[in-house]
Amino acid sequence: MIRLEIIANKSVQEDIEKSMERNIENFYYTVIPLAFGRGKKNRKLGTATWPETNFAMISYIEEKDFETAKKVIAAVKEKFPDEGIKMFAVRAEV
Repeated sequence: MIRLEIIANKSVQEDIEKSMERNIENFYYTVIPLAFGRGKKNRKLGTATWPETNFAMISYIEEKDFETAKKVIAAVKEKFPDEGIKMFAVRAEV
């Protein structure tokens, strides 16, 4: 199993969810709907100065689906190049 953590601008949440669900059979996930933070380019703190926010998604997928997940995220990044979309993955044991 692979644990995926996806952190991205709230504006692309629906695109990521739908794309993952469409491309990975039985894609189950948990969303943390509001995530604040700082990336290389800017901050997303939900304040008057830094009004944008992120979301975080956690999913456990089969290793066979990992390449597909990477392709899905790459496609969303290509569509929205300035939204700070990041995906992290680690092996997980259940």
